[in-house]
Amino acid sequence: MRRNLKRTGPVPFVAPARDPFAFARERMVRDHIEKRGVKDPRVLAAMREAPRHLFVRDHLRSQAYADYALPIGDGQTISQPYVVARMTEMLDVGPEHSVLEIGTGSGYQTYVLARLARRVYSLERLGSLVRQAIARMRELGVENVKIQTFDGTVGWSEVAPFDRILVTAGSPEVPRPLVDQLADGGKLVLPEGSREVQCLVRYEKTSAGLSREIGEAVSFVPLIGRHGWPGEK
Repeated sequence: MRRNLKRTGPVPFVAPARDPFAFARERMVRDHIEKRGVKDPRVLAAMREAPRHLFVRDHLRSQAYADYALPIGDGQTISQPYVVARMTEMLDVGPEHSVLEIGTGSGYQTYVLARLARRVYSLERLGSLVRQAIARMRELGVENVKIQTFDGTVGWSEVAPFDRILVTAGSPEVPRPLVDQLADGGKLVLPEGSREVQCLVRYEKTSAGLSREIGEAVSFVPLIGRHGWPGEK
């Protein structure tokens, strides 16, 4: 099932008249993101503006701007803010780019990407999370995103190629269909390793093939699918 949101282009930011979380969000960026080395001003601006408290469960809103992952149901999590910022910076998203995200989850990372890219396509295997993420995007007026329930490890060939691809679950290796759907000169970032521990890896598609750059250690939920890890039996 597909539900489309029509507008293209980065999301304009309209500051709310009163935002009780503004100070907590600024402190999160200053203490947990900037101090740890994220420097891209567009990424920092997006993190300052993204209302993470709207992407977590109501009883966890007081923890929304702490620097750790939180459960969102169905065995999934909303990623640690620093990791969201770091992966976004590694992806190097420009306002002209078409981005594929694998693993919509709560939609928080999707929202951050939508603030930076021309268009974001996001795949999530769990329909319950897709419905919630679409509702949040509509509530927030995000119109340059399409979200679909599907096995993200096979990508979205109908709208490929993509300038950037971001995988938000741990994979044993980069899924081949995603490499095939990456545009020439495109970049792909994913957590790669075992089911329990991975490293952030950035691939770039060049005329000579794929270059590979290894970043820091992380721990994501496993990427389940045809070209990822098998599901639980």
